Amino acid sequence: MTVARWSAGGLVPLAATGAVLAALPWVVGTGIYSLRITTLMLIQITYAVAFNIVFGHTKQLFLCVGALAGSSAYLSVILVRDLRLAPAVAIGLGTLAAGALGALLSYVAARRGLGVIFVGIVTLVVSLIFQNLLLGLRRYTNGETGIVTQGLGVGLAGAATAGYYVFLAVLLAALCLYRWLIAGRPGLAFGALSEDELTAELAGIDVTRYKVLAAAIGAGLIGLTGALFADFNGFISPSVFSLAHVDIVVLIALLLGGVRTLLGPVVGGAAFALIDELVRPFGQATVLAYGVLLIVLFLAFRQGLVPTLRRKVRVPLP
Repeated sequence: MTVARWSAGGLVPLAATGAVLAALPWVVGTGIYSLRITTLMLIQITYAVAFNIVFGHTKQLFLCVGALAGSSAYLSVILVRDLRLAPAVAIGLGTLAAGALGALLSYVAARRGLGVIFVGIVTLVVSLIFQNLLLGLRRYTNGETGIVTQGLGVGLAGAATAGYYVFLAVLLAALCLYRWLIAGRPGLAFGALSEDELTAELAGIDVTRYKVLAAAIGAGLIGLTGALFADFNGFISPSVFSLAHVDIVVLIALLLGGVRTLLGPVVGGAAFALIDELVRPFGQATVLAYGVLLIVLFLAFRQGLVPTLRRKVRVPLP
């Protein structure tokens, strides 16, 4: 297995991605609507990068991305609102809480020897429990009414352009973190895990340790993004972090772009955002049009867009 290394050639894709995304608002427009759509795209891509670490490389099907992001978001907002903590401290605590939850889920699943499907079922239940907790703990979460967060966090809600570049910085940091992990010893362990866990364990790799590491890093990154998004959005509610609005989108974006690739989440997230805008005018038929487009794409690019371009067009995409 070839491990990506930090080199001038390896940094070029990251620099090019940063340059393209930095110029994107000035290409599509700097209006409030355009900035919101592009910022949501960056958020979904960052979720997908984190999900790629957890699912793509260690086969842990965490169907609780929305719950991880939501738990960090609600915790940070409540800590600022009720305990008057500094926003940076609250966001940090929310990130740590999400990372700890992800690590706990991974540890339990690894110790119990749960397979991909069972991990998906368990984490799906966690997602449903989280949604019910938000509705049940109405005293703190306002239930389905939600919480207005403008002014509680880092102030992104009043500055759409600044918010876009903050999330771009988070995304680039996530891509650098991903590259660093895959280029080092964890990348070797992740590669062995993705091929055969039993063989990896027989080779002396601590399977539980590396699964928990991947889950903690991925969940922490999801938590950080969710906490920042809570302030940018100006409002949070159970539906904002629901399975349909987060997990399904992230899963499709990753599969569409290409699993276990650096730019797969970026390409997949951008393609998803474009498809979403194309089918939006169809109104009630949006779901049908959206499904047809996705079926066509998945039939044409079964392994994802990045691996397909790499193989057929001979484009050296990482």
